[in-house]
Amino acid sequence: MRYREFWDLVDDVLGSAQGRALVRELVIGELDHRTAQQALDDGEEPRTVWHALCDALGVPDAARWGSDPHRAAPPRR
Repeated sequence: MRYREFWDLVDDVLGSAQGRALVRELVIGELDHRTAQQALDDGEEPRTVWHALCDALGVPDAARWGSDPHRAAPPRR
């Protein structure tokens, strides 16, 4: 997953305003008690950050990949 794909999913799945606020402000235990933005800034893979963010918010697997039916779901690593 590329950074652009990460941000596209944030906007599509979580909503642009709310999603971006969550990325900046929600501290996620799975990311060593960092926000998603801090984890990205520290070099974590966007795929790892996306899964951790979705897990923390309880986003079901079927809803994690947005409204594009052609978007492939990247596996966890």
